[in-house]
Amino acid sequence: MSYPVIIPETELKAFLHNHQANPHGWLGMHPAKVKRKAGVIVRAFRRDVARCSVIELDAPGQPAWPMERLADEGFFEVFIPGKKIFRHQLRYETTWGDIHQIYNAYSFLPTLSEQDLYLFNEGNEHRIYEKLGAHPRKLGDVPGTAFAVWAPAASRVSLVGNFNGWDARYHPMRPLGGSGVWELFAPDVGEGELYKFAIWDQQGNMRLKTDPYGTRFEGPPNNAAIVHATNRHQWGDGDWIARRAALAGQADRPMSIYEIHVGSWKRNLDEAGRAYNYRELAPLLADYAVEMGFTHIEVMPVAEFPFPGSWGYQVTGYFAPTHRWGTPEDFQFFVDHLHQRGLGVIVDWVPAHFPRDAFALAEFDGTHLYEHADPRLGAHQDWGTLIFNYGRHEVRCFLIASALSWLDRYHIDGLRVDAVASMLYLDYSRKEGEWIPNRYGGRENIEAISFLRQVNDLVHHYYPGALTIAEESTAFAKVSHPTAEGGLGFDYKWNMGLMHDTLLYFQKDPIHRKWSHDKLTFGMIYQYSEKFITVYSHDEVVHLKASMLGKMGAGTLADKAATLRALYGYVWMYPGKKLLFMGSEFGQRSEWNYDTGLEWQLLQHPEHEGLRVLVRDLNRLYTSEPVLSTTDYRPESFRWVNASDGDHSTISFLRTDPSGRTAWLVVCNFTPLTRTRHHVGVPHRGYWREVLNTNSAYYGGAGFGNHGGRTASTIPADGFEQSLSLTLPGLSVLVFKWAAELPG
Repeated sequence: MSYPVIIPETELKAFLHNHQANPHGWLGMHPAKVKRKAGVIVRAFRRDVARCSVIELDAPGQPAWPMERLADEGFFEVFIPGKKIFRHQLRYETTWGDIHQIYNAYSFLPTLSEQDLYLFNEGNEHRIYEKLGAHPRKLGDVPGTAFAVWAPAASRVSLVGNFNGWDARYHPMRPLGGSGVWELFAPDVGEGELYKFAIWDQQGNMRLKTDPYGTRFEGPPNNAAIVHATNRHQWGDGDWIARRAALAGQADRPMSIYEIHVGSWKRNLDEAGRAYNYRELAPLLADYAVEMGFTHIEVMPVAEFPFPGSWGYQVTGYFAPTHRWGTPEDFQFFVDHLHQRGLGVIVDWVPAHFPRDAFALAEFDGTHLYEHADPRLGAHQDWGTLIFNYGRHEVRCFLIASALSWLDRYHIDGLRVDAVASMLYLDYSRKEGEWIPNRYGGRENIEAISFLRQVNDLVHHYYPGALTIAEESTAFAKVSHPTAEGGLGFDYKWNMGLMHDTLLYFQKDPIHRKWSHDKLTFGMIYQYSEKFITVYSHDEVVHLKASMLGKMGAGTLADKAATLRALYGYVWMYPGKKLLFMGSEFGQRSEWNYDTGLEWQLLQHPEHEGLRVLVRDLNRLYTSEPVLSTTDYRPESFRWVNASDGDHSTISFLRTDPSGRTAWLVVCNFTPLTRTRHHVGVPHRGYWREVLNTNSAYYGGAGFGNHGGRTASTIPADGFEQSLSLTLPGLSVLVFKWAAELPG
């Protein structure tokens, strides 16, 4: 007995003309009654299919039920009388003769629960990255990929990719109630498939968007997401993670960070200078960083980004390592290898803004979904980017999930949060009338502040020992204080003030430095207000600012190298954790270029090799001596000896341990003139051993010094009853150690 076409013509046309917003209501298998006979009706919409039939899986001997093709585009329907809903597959023959048998994508229940959606809309589904996006999985025993995307203002959404010829008619998605989430389980789509979401707004305009939660992407110009699981890597860093957790809450510990850009740290000269991928880079970088005494590697943003010139700071894939240097597994190997070599890994994370690229987050569903509609709130004038709407629950959920996913999937040890100052202030880089005050009439971005506190607390809750670090350039209070104390909850804050002051000082000709002596001392006024990291980052060696070596005042290459050695000696002995950008440790001569490797060939010259060896020795000294690395945030451990000798550009200070059994004296001479019989007061009698001299011939200096140390004389100086009579080489820093004699 034949049956008439059952689907209404209007609904069929809606499928054929991309107007169907209720695909699961028509496709798949549904109970039906036709001509007074009960049964089921099955529909399928397949591209390039000539014939299609239904196979009953639990009745192997049952013949297939041929389906009627209602449209040349591949829309099929069949009514099967006397049947209730049963497990089935579709057997189809393509227009070129291939035969396939698959599960029907429209025969599955939603892959997100009502609780998932409720928590997401409330902003409290912290691992929404496990639900939204594309996830290879099994529903029962059926393999496939679960797709879900948040687009609340969309009139309809379709999944498109190379599996359906990028034709939005063939994989329409269903809306899940009022959640704004659209979902589809596609049993015929597996790993490696390219995909995007076709999203129609309320006016009928279609946008082709990449997956905000995508785990892997192809490169520009197409920028499609790639179905990819991130759980295959077998981690070997369990001991590291356990040690990290044991250090949770201990901010005052050795930390010397080497900041790198993956694509330009070192190039493969045997292959036309191509960049190393994550897997190739890991052992090379680990060997170097361990030998240099660094404790952590900070990686400039590796989250997917379209424009290389942004260096990764304009992100379009907040959950995916960029394709440029390998796969997600390659990046996991990179982190795992560094952990097993004793190195922590910090990643730059960019929740402050996102680019306007049409394929990504901007106007995602035809509305200002992730960003504010008003440009006075939603647009960064300096960078031409858009600002997240931190007050929207689902946007906060998205960003929190991004942060947690890097710690979860990639075992990252810390997030350095970029451009925090731009998040804190509504009037950031804006003139009067270009910004909107908060509800109290102030300039603080209340929603962003609340978001930062929340994400910091969650990072510390879920991943004990993981760190959050703020790049924050203003005097906003308590950035690195716990949220319970009214702080933002970061572990550390970049010390931008000290960086600017010291560079301003050392850029001057030595003869003029005495007029800027306060640049060396002013930072101590606020030094203990935050848990600071002293930084000389990539931002200081680009945009015609010159390299670190190039900044070092007037004079010859030898003079500049001596000055840079003195700067490093001063900063490494000064309180605060350390960060140095790659190439600065050996005095790269040119500005950093993201598209080429560092000037490693310079290490054949003594000035550059000497700098490198000095930084190595400073790291080793700093990390091995508790007085220098575990008292950074104790004001009682620091004391100026003489901070007022600006006329001679000398300065000296002490670092001491709480027991009083060890003291370190740091004496600096920042002019080229060697000073002899220079008296520096000390708190203890006895022998002060010269531990480090940046003028040592070993570091490329002239070799003047104090023959291994000096015994304190009874000549008073600097408020002490005894002093050392020292030779201070020009442009140098000397470090002396005194230790109490223990009872025999």
